[in-house]
Amino acid sequence: MRTRAKICGITRSQDVQSAVDAGADAIGFVFYPPSPRAVTSVQAQQLIKKIPAYVQVVGLFVNATAQEITDLLADVPLDVLQLHGDETPEQCIEIARQSKRRWYKAIQVKPDLDLINEIQRYQQAGASAILLDAWHPDLKGGTGVQFDWSKFPKLDIPLILAGGLTPENIQEAIQTTQPFAVDVSGGVESAKGIKDQQLIERFMQGVHCGSAK
Repeated sequence: MRTRAKICGITRSQDVQSAVDAGADAIGFVFYPPSPRAVTSVQAQQLIKKIPAYVQVVGLFVNATAQEITDLLADVPLDVLQLHGDETPEQCIEIARQSKRRWYKAIQVKPDLDLINEIQRYQQAGASAILLDAWHPDLKGGTGVQFDWSKFPKLDIPLILAGGLTPENIQEAIQTTQPFAVDVSGGVESAKGIKDQQLIERFMQGVHCGSAK
């Protein structure tokens, strides 16, 4: 199976183009103001105009309310929601009901977490996928840290691998975990929020090579 790839935390139109040209399946925008990769709804509106059909637009939210997300969707036509905070399954259900969007939940792989049970909680709530990210005591994604890939489970829900992925380790990551998709942000940047075209190209080449093995 081909591994899909999302380039997240994009803030510039040239980076949208680089991701699309390199074959990314999805582009991610961060709607979390404390993040150095955050964009406003106005910025996102302009950037989305550069994204062609068949490339999905994903919005990343951290502990946003259903109303806040719905209000943003009135201006920004997102395809899928990535809920990357402490949202409970019940809150995710309510966000989906109000927004009328598919969603997936990001779970930080803490050392003492019952990962299978946590995944199943959100699967039962209607998640389209689960993203597994490295745990950090302060940061919500974009940590540049990877977790123990040997803990990556095999389940009957699409699993997305994130956390510390780079052009150098992406092939090994895919071959070790066999994820449905991978998600990269800092690993293809020259500075926070500033993507590097060559790093994106090398990352996507690694995705394709890793999938082919």
